Amino acid sequence: MKIKVLASGSKGNCSLIETKSTRFLIDIGITYQRLKKELEKMNLTTDDIDALFLTHAHNDHTSGLKVLLKRTSFKIYTNKDIIKELTVDIDNDRVELYNPLIHLNNTEINVFKTSHDAKGSVGFLINEDNNSLVYITDTGYLNRKYFPLLENKNIYYIESNHDEKMLMDGPYPYYLKQRIISDEGHLSNDTTAKYLKKLVGDNTKYIILAHLSEHNNKEEIAYNTSRESLKDRSDIKIVVAKQSEALEEIEVYNEVNMCR
Repeated sequence: MKIKVLASGSKGNCSLIETKSTRFLIDIGITYQRLKKELEKMNLTTDDIDALFLTHAHNDHTSGLKVLLKRTSFKIYTNKDIIKELTVDIDNDRVELYNPLIHLNNTEINVFKTSHDAKGSVGFLINEDNNSLVYITDTGYLNRKYFPLLENKNIYYIESNHDEKMLMDGPYPYYLKQRIISDEGHLSNDTTAKYLKKLVGDNTKYIILAHLSEHNNKEEIAYNTSRESLKDRSDIKIVVAKQSEALEEIEVYNEVNMCR
């Protein structure tokens, strides 16, 4: 199983997931041209993609959808609440509605609710064979009822949006600060670190800190906060996803793990 984060942040989000049996995108908050260029670097085209999964309808996760729909024919996985909030129409024959458990060829995808000020927002647990990836972005908190489902996975892609002190001391208006720190906002570095400490296990090899705020966070602060929380797990590699450049591909394969 591989994940290639193409972009992550408040200006656009998109990741490519590849398993033995399928390739699919999560979110399309980048232009079609940028997507095409990133795929070309991997000797791929959009014809190699089987589906797009949407976490929610906010523009930084869907801005490239209109052109993508025109240039491709693969299925769009989403739910009725997300569809209602989209600014573009998707033909019914392109839509596959979320179930709690989806099978895409031999890959299993658990869909679970997140808490964000966008209706229908979701996260994913992706499994194939002995490989697993948790994908959580744009949520004010993580419901504890999902902890048993999400514990001890190989890779965690998880939002680490803001440093609380930077946010509260920064220039944002009060209402926006309250939105960000609310239960329907974004995860702070501290909250993410606390969740990770509860979730990681012996099988965990990688953590990708995602969706960092351009104004209320710094890569080193996000990294150090999670690293300190997991100081007894120096074997886990922590990387920070970037807005303007793709991350190196991260792979787990039958418990043989490497970062390319």
